[in-house]
Amino acid sequence: MKDLKDYVKSIPDFPEKGIIFRDITTVLQDADGFHLAIDELKKLLNGVEFDVVVGAESRGFIFGAPLAYDLHKPFVLIRKKGKLPRETISQEYELEYGSATIEMHKDALTKGQKVILVDDLIATGGTLAASVKLVEQLGGEVVKIICLMELAGLKGREALKGYNVEAVITYEGK
Repeated sequence: MKDLKDYVKSIPDFPEKGIIFRDITTVLQDADGFHLAIDELKKLLNGVEFDVVVGAESRGFIFGAPLAYDLHKPFVLIRKKGKLPRETISQEYELEYGSATIEMHKDALTKGQKVILVDDLIATGGTLAASVKLVEQLGGEVVKIICLMELAGLKGREALKGYNVEAVITYEGK
């Protein structure tokens, strides 16, 4: 059986010279690779008690929704500003060149719910840290953060100190 890393395509010098882009589309377009990705993420949840899976737009949806379905848990969306139709709460966070805002429905969680955050990648940790703040604003408790990949050289875990964070694949560089 192939290792999950075998399904990830590494693209050198994209989007700029010196960067190696880790492309997950090759995981998704292979049925065995996608199945393996969900199974490996699920293994990271062994022994973890939780009530709901939360994923941020858009790649958090790709991995969070099938995980929630398979574990028979509700799935809650975090979206970019202005995309949710009901009353929301929002959180701004810094990007490399500027800032962004994400939102959740104000009634998406109830106080005390135990939450798993799912995304495709831990890079700088900005989106995940903002997602944690949204969950906590609604009274949820983030019990674990899981991702398919981590770019350890970008030190995203520093933005997530104090939280249980795991990735299926860790790349040492950026």
